[in-house]
Amino acid sequence: MESDPNPIALVVGGSRGIGRAVAVRLAGAGFDIWLTYRSNSDAAESARSEIEALGRRCETMCFDVADHDAASAALSEKADADPPHAVVYNAGIARDNLMMWMTKEEWDQVMDTNLDGFYNVIHPVLFPMLREKRGRIIAVSSTSGQVGQAGQVNYSASKAGLIGAARALAREVGKKNILVNVVAPGVIETEMTEDLPRDRIMPLIPLQRLGTVDDVASVICFLCSEENMYIHGQVIGINGGLAM
Repeated sequence: MESDPNPIALVVGGSRGIGRAVAVRLAGAGFDIWLTYRSNSDAAESARSEIEALGRRCETMCFDVADHDAASAALSEKADADPPHAVVYNAGIARDNLMMWMTKEEWDQVMDTNLDGFYNVIHPVLFPMLREKRGRIIAVSSTSGQVGQAGQVNYSASKAGLIGAARALAREVGKKNILVNVVAPGVIETEMTEDLPRDRIMPLIPLQRLGTVDDVASVICFLCSEENMYIHGQVIGINGGLAM
């Protein structure tokens, strides 16, 4: 996006893991960053320092994406005044359990963050982006949203719902030059996957390694920054061949 000297990327859940890698990669590609986080201010400040060291501006915003009013308060006026060029919805939590033992709270918490949060964040920024007739929206789903995973009925449902929401949104806004896509990471080395049984997972991955946050960030950066873009309404798996 070389035509604009100060493009803005809103990275939701950008203080750690995949989100942080995405924010840093986009900063390196020339974006100023709006970085949202829920509670870890130390991690957010560390990410901000890393981004500013690259010569880009970074503004941090603390709110829970599951809280509609908080998301609207944080984003509505800012987006109206200065619409982001790219939005990466990376918020997600897991509360794994077998369905027969899953509590209503475990179901609701995952849905509230992973799926409702998408509405809460995208809704206040969408009209300003439509007004500008340009933009990129990337939703971070999961391989679990494509193929399902035992013990993750809530997580898989939320991530599959995110795919459906993004594809429908792509049909609505494509004519306004807003491109909407989904990335679906597989098993990525983050805090969420530290306790997974690698000896059982590795044989299922043809590349014979777990993914890294940079593997995901590189694809998202391409979708956000590449000028010659005809990818729209698609789900791109980043899983080492775990799901084909």
